[in-house]
Amino acid sequence: MSSEPTMIGGSGEARPEHKRLSVEDVLLQHQIEQFLYEEAALLDDRRYGEWFALLADDIEYWMPVRSTRARGDEEHEFSKPGEGAFFDEDKALMAERIRKLDTRYAWSEDPPSRTRRVLSNVRILARLPGDEVSVTCNFLIYRSRLAREEDLWAGRREDILRKTSTAWQIARRHIYLDQVSLGSKNLSIFF
Repeated sequence: MSSEPTMIGGSGEARPEHKRLSVEDVLLQHQIEQFLYEEAALLDDRRYGEWFALLADDIEYWMPVRSTRARGDEEHEFSKPGEGAFFDEDKALMAERIRKLDTRYAWSEDPPSRTRRVLSNVRILARLPGDEVSVTCNFLIYRSRLAREEDLWAGRREDILRKTSTAWQIARRHIYLDQVSLGSKNLSIFF
């Protein structure tokens, strides 16, 4: 296999909308969508142990800070790796966050949040070396806490998913919120 990404439905070039997809492309799209929908259901159902098993050992989980920029300066809209971020985590830190949810010290999740995740525009951007695919999707996450606390987050995720001998795993997740100013009291959920 070449070290260059292979675009789905083509030979490395962007796929024109009218180009016919192979059966393999359609099956891969279905597998990826079902994986992402199941992952969202696990998080909404607070089945964090099962969700954690979907994470690769070398996962990179990152949500940069967004700022408003003038037209022409959009390349600086999001913080860069190593700069300020809402999340910049590895699997060990994510394990600690999940472990804390089972203690009396997770005050921001006691009582637990009620969430609903909606994913759309799931697109496979490229097949990468090592049984990995680059995937993007849009998300809308609604959270309700206590009697009147409500949050709504919208954005885009860029994932690298890795196929193992038994299942897909999330090897990288970059989360790009549409909001610049967050009115949320905390970001205690997983995106």
